[in-house]
Amino acid sequence: MSSAALSRSPAGLLFILVGVLGISINDVLIKQLSGGYPLHQVVLTRAAVALAFILFMVRAEGGFGILKTRQPLLHLARGLLVVISNMSYFVALAVLPLADATALFFVAPLFITALSIPILGEKVGPMRIAAVMAGFAGVVIMQRPWVASDTLATSRLVMVLPVLSAFAYALMQILTRKLGATTKASAMATYIQAMFILVSLGFFLVAGDGRFAAGSDIPSVQFLLRPWVWPARADLPLLFGLGALASVSGYCLSQAYRLTDAATVAPFEYVGLPLSVLWGWMFWTELPAREVWIGIALIAGSGLFVFLREQRKARVVARTEIKQRL
Repeated sequence: MSSAALSRSPAGLLFILVGVLGISINDVLIKQLSGGYPLHQVVLTRAAVALAFILFMVRAEGGFGILKTRQPLLHLARGLLVVISNMSYFVALAVLPLADATALFFVAPLFITALSIPILGEKVGPMRIAAVMAGFAGVVIMQRPWVASDTLATSRLVMVLPVLSAFAYALMQILTRKLGATTKASAMATYIQAMFILVSLGFFLVAGDGRFAAGSDIPSVQFLLRPWVWPARADLPLLFGLGALASVSGYCLSQAYRLTDAATVAPFEYVGLPLSVLWGWMFWTELPAREVWIGIALIAGSGLFVFLREQRKARVVARTEIKQRL
């Protein structure tokens, strides 16, 4: 498919919107379940269901032979980073308003740009560096350092968790760049879900009886370490729906970037920000504070600017290579 056809493909835009919608609904379900179940039980159920879907994709992409790898340590590191990213973000969701957590996580593209300098040796111009700094300024504004900690509705430590999640996600994406050239997407997804299952089982063996949560009244600690419980019948569709959403969302995002050029698709990921505001208002009557709106504007604006500058640079490089070949 030509680049012109890619940029006009409506299917790619449909896939990205469905994928982002699935991720935002996933966050709603996680937040809804955080009051009654331990995080590792939710993640285990989610990963087990998602793995069943992904194994069908593995067969479609070449069979189980594609799961063999010559870089097991890199895949292990990537899997651990995804687990750290997801679990730190989900723990924050138990306490933070949905819009706050989502906005703070959207510093991930800025981390990717910043980390690409020392890790990948990429050159980043002063305009992109300034945009990264503006995005991180948005994070600081959302933290409200001028306000006394004991007057905040949420601990600043909890507000750092989505930023930690974004940092781990950025490192994971940089590893993905290294591994993506030799590993199928379905194989990488299989390794990730297997890592979720292993880590969740580890949590169950160590803390599944809830002894580490005893005596704590901190919601995020309770969500992370409370004892396993038998799911209520009404919650089973939610738990299994998480796995289906994880699979479908991942597939839709992959298809979006396959069918449509990244410069067209990527800005639509920021639809997740207004969706998080909408869901927070609908389900928990949450509306962002003034500082959060400012932070959202700075983070989203900086992320979009950085991405568009990177795409412009990529187009210039591509045109230069074509001229050299001619």
